[in-house]
Amino acid sequence: MTVPETEASAVPADAYLLDVREQDEWLAGHAPEAVHIPMTQIQGRVEEIPADRTVYVVCRVGGRSLQVAAWLNQLGRDAVNVGGGMQSWEAARRPMVSETGQDPFVA
Repeated sequence: MTVPETEASAVPADAYLLDVREQDEWLAGHAPEAVHIPMTQIQGRVEEIPADRTVYVVCRVGGRSLQVAAWLNQLGRDAVNVGGGMQSWEAARRPMVSETGQDPFVA
C-alpha cells in the first residue's frame, strides 16, 4: 500500500495534524494546533481521530507517522504522512510551541 505524503511546508493551516511522538518529544516542541496521541496509544484512542476529514500524521522524521498513516488508511480513513516529520516542520519555519517554558525544539 502506498501512503500519501506531503511536505511540512504544504500542510494546510487548518489541517487536523496528529502528532504521534512520545510525551518528552511533544513537550520540547510541537505545532500549536496539533493533537497529541503517541503511536503506542493510537489503537486504543482511534475514535478520537476524525473520520470525516484528512488527517496529517507527523512524528520526528517520518517513520512512525508513516506507519500510523498506513494503519489509518487501512481502516478507511484519509491519512497523509508529513514527510521528514517535525524536523522538516522546523526547517520550513512552521510555528512551534513548547510546554516547558523554553524555546521549542525538535527532540
